[in-house]
Amino acid sequence: MAYLETHGLGRDFPGVTALDGVDLKIELGRTHILAGENGAGKSTLVKILTGTDQASRGRVLVDGRDPAEDPTLYKNIAYVPQELNLFPQMSVAENLFMPFSRTGHGGALVDRKALVEEARTYLDRFGIEADPRALVAHISVSDQQLLQIARACTNAEMKVLILDEPTSSLTRVEVERVFKVIRALLDRDHAIVFISHKMEEVFEIGDDYTVLRNGEKVDSGRIADITEADLIRAMSGRDLSFEEHFRPETTVGEAIMEVRGLTGARFEDISFDLRKGEILGFAGLVGAGRSEVMQTIFGFQKAKAGSVTVAGKPWALNDTSRSVAGGMLYLSEERKHHGIFPLLSLRENIGISLLSLTTGPLGISDRKERGAVQEIIDAYGIRTAGMGKRIAELSGGNQQKAIIGRAMATRPRVLIFDEPTKGIDIRTKTEIYRIMKRLAEEGVGVILVSSELNELKKCASRIITMHNGRITGDFAATDTNNETLVGAIFGTEAKADEN
Repeated sequence: MAYLETHGLGRDFPGVTALDGVDLKIELGRTHILAGENGAGKSTLVKILTGTDQASRGRVLVDGRDPAEDPTLYKNIAYVPQELNLFPQMSVAENLFMPFSRTGHGGALVDRKALVEEARTYLDRFGIEADPRALVAHISVSDQQLLQIARACTNAEMKVLILDEPTSSLTRVEVERVFKVIRALLDRDHAIVFISHKMEEVFEIGDDYTVLRNGEKVDSGRIADITEADLIRAMSGRDLSFEEHFRPETTVGEAIMEVRGLTGARFEDISFDLRKGEILGFAGLVGAGRSEVMQTIFGFQKAKAGSVTVAGKPWALNDTSRSVAGGMLYLSEERKHHGIFPLLSLRENIGISLLSLTTGPLGISDRKERGAVQEIIDAYGIRTAGMGKRIAELSGGNQQKAIIGRAMATRPRVLIFDEPTKGIDIRTKTEIYRIMKRLAEEGVGVILVSSELNELKKCASRIITMHNGRITGDFAATDTNNETLVGAIFGTEAKADEN
């Protein structure tokens, strides 16, 4: 019997139907996959299930009762968002139990000792390898992700836990930690709603599935009764090739960028070349130092030693403004915090990089800006109701394409992608892969940092592996198997390819 269900659920916005007649049944003791491309209606459905939005029609039932009549029923449903939503300058224990009044730690004074002791129980249960007194800013991304799940579970009334892309920034080893927690929760007679675009995870952890497309339910059933190809076809409405690769097909040329002996926070003595006509991949566990290397080259973080040259000329480190002016751009994995201006429109987010093209003696030309922004929307296939729409209301994939289009308007020499397909559906991933390939073939130096080996094998010409802040291998993607790459990622000595 379903514990959480919807009947004919619909949600309308001005000019848009986000959900239309959706039926859903969630059973306790099982993991239910909620599948669909970006913009399919998953987020709207979750908002209604958790009580943060109201349906235009249809009903939600929790344990046979309508939460519209008894809002306390929403306490039985917890939601963990895709983006990390913690207080970095507060402790692990404080984040775990906030708000304190909800978890029984409120009042005039908070007993910090009791808070820490109770936190240890949750940290042990969820396999979080952090001191409860440590600041969240100082713990690993995987521990932060698990902390979000643990925080949801401090709600004693929780029966249904909705996880939105909980593994988007995690390596395979860290994913197993999350899955272990999920399986333990199911043993405690809970239900999990799992949202993910990673097919291997869907089939590993899922029991049941529901597919949304364009706001409508198009398929549902048992995971054991559907193939990966059929599930992707249901999500996208068409067949997608599993064998397609996106490596540049141009001849690899001279070095665009040379890095020698670079040392900084969490890495040391990093040397590599980025060559014209290739996509250079970086693989490693979370915390291996990949992002820190890229942020140091770009100027976000301070370099302690080493040098960088671009097009044969010395590169100024520790200055992001000079990096942008010199033709280097870094696209962060945290779109929400570092990539977009969420309160501004799509037009304003793109237009901010077009000022040299759209500004005249009387200020910004509305006509020129609209024309230039529309060209980018068309060129990068950004799906939107209009350029005046707030960018935060676009799907993650369309936000990412807007960021890439904005970056390319500055005509960069080097473009660094850090986890560019995080939380993005399979079809949009393919579109972004094609964009990266086209850029590399046009002569832009492209670096791809990714936690997904399959993504790196599909796109990268070469793959550099890192472990504990050091390079452990440099491999030709076409000639190297996953076992060799995984060994290098874990620090096993590997013979680098002669490239």
